[in-house]
Amino acid sequence: MPNIKSAIKRVKVNAAAQEANSQAKSAMRTTVKKAEQALATGAENAQELVVAASKALDKAATKGLIHKNAAARKKSRLAKKA
Repeated sequence: MPNIKSAIKRVKVNAAAQEANSQAKSAMRTTVKKAEQALATGAENAQELVVAASKALDKAATKGLIHKNAAARKKSRLAKKA
């Protein structure tokens, strides 16, 4: 643990940001997985889930959780399956 006040604060801020980022990334992955499963089973609400997954991917890319090209690639593959 650092001794300098600003370094102590930095550790706390980084820990909080890491927690928020991991939760957001996990939620994004869950949304994408639900959309893929709905497409595989041919569920009625599959199109709605694809739209939600696309939105989640865009949001994650905007926040810097994933690269924008990775988000575009995942969205493209989802749309292709749909």
